[in-house]
Formats: sequence, structure tokens, C-alpha cells
Amino acid sequence: MSVRYFALIFGIFYLLVGIAGLIPGPLQQASGNAPALTLDVLYGYVLGLFPVNILHTLVHLAVGAWGVLAYRSYAASRRYAQFAGVFFLVLALMGVIPGLNTVFGLLPLHGSDVLLHLVSGLPGLVFGFISPRAPAVGRA
Repeated sequence: MSVRYFALIFGIFYLLVGIAGLIPGPLQQASGNAPALTLDVLYGYVLGLFPVNILHTLVHLAVGAWGVLAYRSYAASRRYAQFAGVFFLVLALMGVIPGLNTVFGLLPLHGSDVLLHLVSGLPGLVFGFISPRAPAVGRA
């Protein structure tokens, strides 16, 4: 799979995750034992597993839209993959550090989000830093 298709697939995935954070069906209300947030607008769990709030959802939508737009060129897709790899691994690390796992009450990064961000960051690193710098002749 080329880095362009990584950006497209990853972008579509995160657009769908962002949309799911806005729809009451997939977004289940946070339970009483969930960490408290200062910004609790649309605070809940997508599919009952992944904690989100409005800010988290907007980040998902932005990352998804950027991936779809980055698909248009190889260089943009590669930069996108590099960013996504580093960004999501940093979020995964923040998710296991008390205090940072809610970004001081603004963004829930705990629970299943740690694994999702880890699984999202690793392929980003591979496609962003290990893939060839330029596409093979005749391929995009």
C-alpha cells in the first residue's frame, strides 16, 4: 500500500470516528466513574469504548479531513503520515500519565484511547518515515 492510500484510508477512518462522536447513538454517556472534564460538552464513549468530548471530536474531524486532502499528492501524504505517527504516539503516551490523560480536563485520552492512538501512530511512522521518499516511476 502506498503512503497516499494510507492517508486516504486513515483520513476516512478518522472522519468516521469524528462523526460518530457527534451522533447520540454511537456516543454513550460517560459513567459516574469516568474522569471529570472541565470541557464536558458531548463527553461520552464512542461505541461505549473510546472517550471523547467536543474538542476530541473536532481533532478527529480535522485529522480525518487533512488525510483525505493529503491523498492528492505523494509529498503531502508523506508529511501527513509523519505528523500522524508522531502525534498519535504522543497522545498514547499522554494517555498513561495521570493529569495528562485528560489534558488538564480538556481532552479525554485515557482508557481504550491509549491503544487506539498507539495502533494509529505506529503505521503513521512506518508510512511517513520508512516508505521511499518518492514514488516508483509510473506509480502515485
